[in-house]
Amino acid sequence: MTGQHPDERDAERVRFDIFKSIDRLRLSAWLTLAFERLWPRTLPLLLVCALFVIFAWFGLFRMMPDLARLGLLTLFVLSLPACLYTLLRFRLPEHADVSRRLEDVNTLDHQPIAVQSEILATSTDDPFAQALWDEHRKRMAERIRGLKSGLPRTNIPEIDPWGLRAVVGLFLVIAFAFSGSPLGGHLGDAFRSHSSSNALPPRIDAWVTPPRYTGRPPVFLTSAANDQEKQFTVPQNSTLTIRIIGGNGTERVTRTPPDGKPADIPVKEEAKAADAAPAKDQPRNFELTLDTSATVGLIDSGTVHSEWAFAVLPDQPPTIRFTREPSSAVNGTMELAYEIKDDYGAASAQAKVEQIQPPAKDARPLFDAPEIPLSLPKRGADGGETKTTRDLTEHVWAGSEIRMTLVAVDDAGQEGRSETKTLVMPERPFANPLARAVVEQRRMLALNANAKPDVLNMLDAITLWPEETIRNPAHYLGLRSIRSRLNLAKSDDQLRDVVAYMWQVARGIEDGALSDAERSLREAQEALRQAIEQNASPEEIDKRMADLRKAMNKYMRELAQQAQRNPNMAQAPDPNARELRQEDIDRILKQIEELAKQGSKEQAQQLLSQLNDMLNNLQMRQAQGKNGQGDQMKQQMDKLGDLMRRQQKMMNETHRLEQQRQNGMMQDNGQFGGQTGQDGQQGQMSEEDVAKALKGLQEGQGKLQSDLQQLMDDLNGQGITPNKDFGDAGKSMGDARKSLGEADGGQALDQQSNALDSLRKGGQDMMKQMQAMGRAGKPGGPQQTDRDPLGRPSKSNNGNNFGPDRNMLPGEADIQRARQILDAIRERLGNALSPQMEKDYLERLLKFN
Repeated sequence: MTGQHPDERDAERVRFDIFKSIDRLRLSAWLTLAFERLWPRTLPLLLVCALFVIFAWFGLFRMMPDLARLGLLTLFVLSLPACLYTLLRFRLPEHADVSRRLEDVNTLDHQPIAVQSEILATSTDDPFAQALWDEHRKRMAERIRGLKSGLPRTNIPEIDPWGLRAVVGLFLVIAFAFSGSPLGGHLGDAFRSHSSSNALPPRIDAWVTPPRYTGRPPVFLTSAANDQEKQFTVPQNSTLTIRIIGGNGTERVTRTPPDGKPADIPVKEEAKAADAAPAKDQPRNFELTLDTSATVGLIDSGTVHSEWAFAVLPDQPPTIRFTREPSSAVNGTMELAYEIKDDYGAASAQAKVEQIQPPAKDARPLFDAPEIPLSLPKRGADGGETKTTRDLTEHVWAGSEIRMTLVAVDDAGQEGRSETKTLVMPERPFANPLARAVVEQRRMLALNANAKPDVLNMLDAITLWPEETIRNPAHYLGLRSIRSRLNLAKSDDQLRDVVAYMWQVARGIEDGALSDAERSLREAQEALRQAIEQNASPEEIDKRMADLRKAMNKYMRELAQQAQRNPNMAQAPDPNARELRQEDIDRILKQIEELAKQGSKEQAQQLLSQLNDMLNNLQMRQAQGKNGQGDQMKQQMDKLGDLMRRQQKMMNETHRLEQQRQNGMMQDNGQFGGQTGQDGQQGQMSEEDVAKALKGLQEGQGKLQSDLQQLMDDLNGQGITPNKDFGDAGKSMGDARKSLGEADGGQALDQQSNALDSLRKGGQDMMKQMQAMGRAGKPGGPQQTDRDPLGRPSKSNNGNNFGPDRNMLPGEADIQRARQILDAIRERLGNALSPQMEKDYLERLLKFN
């Protein structure tokens, strides 16, 4: 372009830009024209494929007979060559076709676009002709500015004026959504035989049933809520059930462990009637116990229909331990206190015993170790102490040294054992020498049946001079009756009957008619306990309660008659001692009956156990006498009660001051202003006033610590060793005194609460030591106070929570008042504006036992 005029150069540049834009336009037009030619030839093939997929996803191939399925499949296959032939006739657009396309779209005449790429028909050196041709091209180029390629214009609407292609597309979308349902089909159904299948597709239901003892509901895997969930956590030994109704019978279930190969689960065989329908019409159940984590899949004709992964939650074995040493009441009833823990609750528990001294090699024992079933805590309870009382004095091992181990078993059969305790099995004390002799011979016979001749000789010796040794003719007749039965006994069962009869005679000699009454009462109590534990019907509960009331009345009547005959029992009672009245017993029995009928098994058993403790301690009270040390022991209990009341009062004052501090901080932060305090007055104490008041409590806390030390010294002087709880209480008091000196009320509150808890536990241990020393449970022991260390009517550990001026059970007014207090505490806890210190204190009140 060198040597050209500037105007010519500009014109050449313009033509260059025009040709460049035409090239881009030609490409767009070429693509548009290619699509117009390709789409009509591709659409038939796409419609045929879409119809095939629609038939498959709707499950039509699976529902068709094989002949119809093959015919339809053949029709689809034959239509493919015609569609491909139409597609093969496709030709790409040429250069002239693109030019004509652009000229037609832009309504250009004289072919201005084609001219730009054409040359003169004949080459010439005529400058005028070439210049004329260039001028013509230039003028045509001016007309092609701002051209457009246009949109594709297929002739599909002319071919399908009704728009049936849109219907096919709509059905394709619906079929895709339907394919994910249990009734949906697969693309491979068109190539598989379904001659043995039912007309309807299979219905699949799957669910997991946890063991009944776990209390968890079943999990329905195929429900709408769990349809998309594939991971489940289930308790160990849960049962997976998959039920298939319909289908072609080729469905199978596989189980794949985390590190193993899949294994097929067989169909559960069920009993069928003689006239039952064929097997293909019956539901097929697959059951699997999930004892370990695994993946379970449902496979239908080689295709995985559903798959679930299960994480199994292991069932932990139960644990059981002694919370206190085994003890016994005065009448020999054994008391066991223990704690059972299990993730789902223990199914049973018992105490297993064995003799330390084994029988001789040639001995022939008549009795095995006693069975001691244990009461179970309420399912779902978080630990806690459980108590069981059993009267084992009738067993022939009574008085022997034994080893005892507590065993708890859960519903899965897992076993937990406690530590082994060595103790002497409680025995019933006999004051009558003749009764002691009968019991001794009974024990000798029961432990070795070969000692029968020796027992006969001893009975003959006892009854040799009855006029001198046996004053009651009935006792003599009982001994001779034993001798006759023993002489006639040949088998071990007959000898065991003689052993039981010897026990009845011994108790008759000791207690008279009271022994039969007490035995009937124990049997009635045990029958009622078993009925409650087995969730018996209301009619059965009524029957057992009637038997218990009858046995209770007989026992109380015989006990009163015996007290009249025995001058030691008929001595004037202590005016401060508590009495067991008939209305107290009736009220307890009525409440036991109501709880049993309402299904409150644990509460009914607990109240029945308390009634048993009361009866045991009733015998203890009959054996009690008076001693000059009673007033001294009462004084120590009063001191402890006063000490606990003073500590409680100081803790309340500390809490009040700390609450004043919290309220003042909230006012300073603007959380509430001008709120009326607990004392009903406006405003709060300043931080300095609160700190000064807390420090003022330091001296009183120190006085409490010194008084506790003096009490411990006094107890040591009386032969009672204060346990570590008193020491912990003193340490907590000292820490609280230090915290008060530092004006740290929150820390002092926790330490004062710990001190109060330790004082209460120490008081309980002190009462136990008094009983063990014979000061509270044997003749000559001190009288018991009717007040606990807090000055309230006492509810002692031995069960004597009754008195002449107080009912055993809370009245309606007491219950209503307790509910009101609890409601008020919970309402205060729910107040968002309550200080955190107050909330902590209220939570401690709710947990305070």
